[in-house]
Amino acid sequence: MTIQELEAVIEAILFASGEAVALKDMAYATEQDENTLKSVIENLADKYTYENRGIRIIQVGDGYQMCTDKNCFDYIKKLYQAPARKTLSTTLLETLAIIAYKQPVTKGQIEEIRGVSADHAVNRLVEYGLVSEQGRLDAPGKPILFGTTDEFLRYFGFSSLENLPVTADDTEQLRLEAEAEIGGITDNAR
Repeated sequence: MTIQELEAVIEAILFASGEAVALKDMAYATEQDENTLKSVIENLADKYTYENRGIRIIQVGDGYQMCTDKNCFDYIKKLYQAPARKTLSTTLLETLAIIAYKQPVTKGQIEEIRGVSADHAVNRLVEYGLVSEQGRLDAPGKPILFGTTDEFLRYFGFSSLENLPVTADDTEQLRLEAEAEIGGITDNAR
C-alpha cells in the first residue's frame, strides 16, 4: 500500500468512526505496524494544518480522531444553531476532579472525600459522557469503579491523563521525596 493509499484509508476510518480510534485498532485494520501508522497519521495531521484545512486530526489518549478546525466553529454553529456547551456546576466539577485524579474510584470513595452523596453528580457525569464505569472493585458488594472517558479529554483539551495539572497533594509528595533524598545524602556525608 502506498503512502497516499494509507492516508486515504486513515481518513476513511477516522471519518466513518466519528470518535477516537485506537492506534492499535487502525494498525490491525490496515495491516501496518503502529510506528509506521503513527508517522503517517502525524504527517497527515501536519498537512491539514499546513494547508489550513477545515478538518484536523487530533490525538486523544492512545488513539486519533478527526474533528473540525476550531476556526470554523462559528460557521458550523450558524448552520446548526448549536446548543450551548454543557455547563458543569461546582458540584459536578468537584466530583469530576476527584474521579480524574483518584480513578478508578467508587461512589463511596467520592462521598467520603466530598462528605455528601455523589449519586446525582456521578449519574450526570455519566450522562454527559465525561465519566464511565471502569469495572468493579473486588470488595463486598462489588461497587462500581468510575473513571474518565475520551470525551473528558476532549472537553478539557488534554491529549492524555498525564497532562492533568499537578495537585497540591502531588507537590507535597514531591517535597517529601526531595527532603528524604537530601536527608539521605546528608546522612551519608557524615
